Amino acid sequence: MTKLKQFFPLEILDFEEASFHLTIHGQNYFELVYIYDGMGIHQINQNHLSYCSGDLFVISPEDEHNFKMDTKTRVICIKFTDDYFSSKEHWKFQDYMNNNPESIMNNKILKEVKLEFSSENHQILRNTIDNILLYNNSHNVVTSPVVFHQVLSVFGIIKEAMQDMSLNGNDHFPAREQLISYIHQHIYIPDKVKIKNIASHFNIAATYFSAYFKRNFDINYREYLNHYRLMLINKRLKSGQFNMSQIAEEFGFNDESHFSHFYKNNTGHSPSLYDLSKKKK
Repeated sequence: MTKLKQFFPLEILDFEEASFHLTIHGQNYFELVYIYDGMGIHQINQNHLSYCSGDLFVISPEDEHNFKMDTKTRVICIKFTDDYFSSKEHWKFQDYMNNNPESIMNNKILKEVKLEFSSENHQILRNTIDNILLYNNSHNVVTSPVVFHQVLSVFGIIKEAMQDMSLNGNDHFPAREQLISYIHQHIYIPDKVKIKNIASHFNIAATYFSAYFKRNFDINYREYLNHYRLMLINKRLKSGQFNMSQIAEEFGFNDESHFSHFYKNNTGHSPSLYDLSKKKK
């Protein structure tokens, strides 16, 4: 008898055939076998069980089994080793403490941005909701382990979406003083204070950073950045010790023209007015 071996913790197979490609065999892994379509006989441990679309079979490493297909059959196999459910990747205590359903529900991020799902997870989420509604029509959902795991899978989809969007699941963010100090320190390097870079530095999703800043400082991030930059520029202009070319270079503008354009857009007048006022004196 053939003994099949699997080394990955989880594998999903989806195949359709008129004659099963294996003879009776054993395996070193567990397997959930879902009959998507077709009819025939499932032979398992000397038992002969008829199958049709919608049937599910549970196979363990101690079992021997085979399929005799009467019609072309599509089979979905969920194959996993004992490492899959014992893996720390899925059952880390610390991870559960930080990402349990209650903490996810209370996470401020999820009240300020909309979750974005992959096309696959979008469909899985719809199917899961349909499953809950279907069960609710004829069973007590409160005590049902089926519904419990369906609801838990919704949180799994949420968690995966948060990871894909680089949202901080712990809702731990830098102190106000720490963030402002970073901005002031790097105000002369425009690239450093771009949202995508400052968000990356503090491990905050770029899509969430603006909302986070506005919530904590009651001002738009771009507006704050421009106000602070202008304050420093005005000090230099008023001192009379710097010309526009020097200021443009210090604050990372490409040239004097770009600096003048920025200044006029934010103040309504040209920085050259300071030169005129100095000449009058």
